[in-house]
Amino acid sequence: MALISRRDAGKLLLAGCAGALVPAGKLRGATMINSVIRGVQIGAQSYSFRDLREPDAIIKAFQTVGLGECELSSGVEPANLKGPDAAKWLREAPLDYFKGLRQKYNDAGVIVYAYTYGFRKEFTDEEIERGFQIAQAMGVKYITSSANVSVAPRVDKYAQKYKIMVGFHGHSGVDNPDEFSTAETFARAMKGASPYIGVNLDIGHFTAAGGDAVAYIREHHAKIVTLHIKDRKKGQHGANLPLGEGDTPIVAVLQLLRDKRWKIPANIEYEYGKPGMDTIAEVTKCFEYCKKALES
Repeated sequence: MALISRRDAGKLLLAGCAGALVPAGKLRGATMINSVIRGVQIGAQSYSFRDLREPDAIIKAFQTVGLGECELSSGVEPANLKGPDAAKWLREAPLDYFKGLRQKYNDAGVIVYAYTYGFRKEFTDEEIERGFQIAQAMGVKYITSSANVSVAPRVDKYAQKYKIMVGFHGHSGVDNPDEFSTAETFARAMKGASPYIGVNLDIGHFTAAGGDAVAYIREHHAKIVTLHIKDRKKGQHGANLPLGEGDTPIVAVLQLLRDKRWKIPANIEYEYGKPGMDTIAEVTKCFEYCKKALES
């Protein structure tokens, strides 16, 4: 597991496409894990380790695989809470809890680059703002979100207030025009919006939905907060597969980031496995695939 200094870690990702990674002071005293390969930050969506549940176990997984950057969703709420109970806890938990969680990642050498919070059209303004309050407490500059397209203007209001950029996340196989999926849905959300509204491009889902991930990144890289790296077959219900076995242009995407020097974190999102599989082993395989793609 390669380690780098706080100062060098800040340099590696200082110029994310839409803004700075984190305030430098947030990394004070930490020795950060270096998972930057040929200039491309490889990290993971913590959802990849969702079976582990406990924050400490998920943090340990990042260390074991050797990933120094996290897009944080799973392992935020206590492991015994699910569904409505977890949502209620997120609304009510002291913000100091989230500061402490972020510090745990810092102490482990892992940068928390973005926090994942789903914005839905039925949310009250207070529920929307709560996502930004949590992100602010964590000290992150980005939120990634599976959301309704129609909620984007309400989200934008708080994104501007907190100066936190939101990257909307798409899925395939959705017939509802109010859900993110294609380039057209992202365009609707960004039309007339502030610079704080952008895209969290899941290249697997985008491929399955009929999109050309390489062309989209070329055109919209300045608005992309993070990428999700997974492999799927084309077609709205195309299967999730181990990296290299589907139709997603993973190698071309990673090499595009490398060659253009676009500082967009490429976060592994492990979804192809069956219950009971060793998630740490599978994410390690994904990381090795990404490293080989970038070093070739």
